[in-house]
Amino acid sequence: MSSRAREADRILLGFTRALRAAGVAVTQDRAHGFLQATAIVGAGDPVATYTAGRATLCAGPDDLRRYDQVFEAWFGSTARMPVPPVSLRTVAAISTLPETEPQPGEGEGEDAGDVIRAQASDVETLRHRDVADLSPAEQERVATLIARLRPRTPRRRTPRQDPWRRGRVDAHRTLRASLQHLGEPAAIHYRRRGERPRRVVWLIDVSGSMSAYADVLLRVAHRVSTSSTSGSRGSTTGGGVFTLGTRLTNITRALRHRDPDRALVAAGETVPDWSGGTRLGENLQAFLRRHQGLARGAVVVIASDGWERGDPALLQEQTARLHRLAHRTVWVNPHRGKVGYEPLQRGIVAVLPYVDDFVAGHSLATYEDLVEVIARA
Repeated sequence: MSSRAREADRILLGFTRALRAAGVAVTQDRAHGFLQATAIVGAGDPVATYTAGRATLCAGPDDLRRYDQVFEAWFGSTARMPVPPVSLRTVAAISTLPETEPQPGEGEGEDAGDVIRAQASDVETLRHRDVADLSPAEQERVATLIARLRPRTPRRRTPRQDPWRRGRVDAHRTLRASLQHLGEPAAIHYRRRGERPRRVVWLIDVSGSMSAYADVLLRVAHRVSTSSTSGSRGSTTGGGVFTLGTRLTNITRALRHRDPDRALVAAGETVPDWSGGTRLGENLQAFLRRHQGLARGAVVVIASDGWERGDPALLQEQTARLHRLAHRTVWVNPHRGKVGYEPLQRGIVAVLPYVDDFVAGHSLATYEDLVEVIARA
């Protein structure tokens, strides 16, 4: 890489850091896409650089306003910007990972400044890739990484009081300890309200529009559902997993296999409507009619893109009813985190007022965030 190309990259990467400081959520993959775009259109063209940045770094109207302000303040007179050679090349992404050690013989005969060390690892790059665009080998790696997730079960307070190191004084235990010492002063015992694991219920859309994400979302649901809590009893969440399509299907028993591959095979044999249509409103109505007690006080996770073939009014009515029963409602949309996405589908517009958390669900990084949202519910 020439010195002019390196200088241009330094200016562009500094611009992405300034955007991040201004409040624009510039992730590693967005910065990587910005550098690739400017390498193609030519960083010496101010209009092309400006357009490439708006297309790759901004995710909404608020970002556009900040982008214009930072672009004008950062570049000023863009005519003095170094012009790198226009070619398709691999650009290193911003990364906070440790620098890799050079291999023997690597970099011999080259200028030390030509070696770019801050590169994203394969795993870090894979974390931000859309799972719908992965090759079979990459999908296997993602499945392995999902199996390594360490989800934490959400907790709920109970009326029962448990011994604790601080809190309210436990008069009964304190008095008994004093009697054991023949009435002499003894240690003061305390208590607090106990905790129990809260149920997590999954409703996963397996229609045709969700076929690229359904398998991965089922793996995440299997990982969360089969993980034990950190409490002393070591019990599981006690929730359930259902699929939404042309009908509602309970696959909780199929996903009880500890091995995720066997669990998904069993689920595939149970679900009769893979890649079919979507009747979200009717499915939610059937779920609340048959499993209302399961939803009461639970964290309900609905994974769907919101394409509804049925009546949106019915979907809105049933989602509102579910919201009143559940402790928290989380809606996972695979298109939520993509650039340019707006919640315009009839189903999404109908349910958004009754959703506590509307999160993305298209990459491993978003699934890690989803696990944290469930744990904090």
